[in-house]
Amino acid sequence: MTDTLPDSAAVWRALEAIPDPEFGINIVDLGLIYAVECAADEVRVIMTLTTQTCPSGAWIYEGVQAVLQQMAGAKSVRVDLVFEPAWNTEMLSENARRQLGWDDEELS
Repeated sequence: MTDTLPDSAAVWRALEAIPDPEFGINIVDLGLIYAVECAADEVRVIMTLTTQTCPSGAWIYEGVQAVLQQMAGAKSVRVDLVFEPAWNTEMLSENARRQLGWDDEELS
């Protein structure tokens, strides 16, 4: 039996298991994941960090790589770390805003 490549929804769910160690909120809800692509035998994630000098950046990046490499069917993984567009608080999900105790007016 051969493993089939995971679909993008499965990758998004897997990435939700990675918490940001500073905020305690998963990296998907923080808006750090810009795109997930599953094609041929490769899973590719385009992601960012809250800042280029994020002290947890290496840990988060390596966590994304590890999660992808553990996914059945992903023969090749690629994680692209980008800083354009720059992350901002508008990228937070409603769930992240609630966890931080922010309402919409505080983010404007």
